[in-house]
Amino acid sequence: MGSLSFRLAKALQSGRAERRLTRERILLDLLNKRAAARQAGLADLEAQLREQIRWALPVHEGGKEREADAATAPPRNGEGDQP
Repeated sequence: MGSLSFRLAKALQSGRAERRLTRERILLDLLNKRAAARQAGLADLEAQLREQIRWALPVHEGGKEREADAATAPPRNGEGDQP
């Protein structure tokens, strides 16, 4: 029996290692779970998943980061000081 549980544990471990958890993968899983909850009519679960999705999304502050990025970005073709 010990050998079977060891093989099962190794199979689970290798399956997890093959599946790289990236932000995109986590969001995809959450979106699929939310869609399944909606289809099943589980409003409370869907609401919880929506909150998790909001939390997992990359959020950029409105104008502050964009202004800072624009100030440090190199000029685009045709913009900037002309010689």
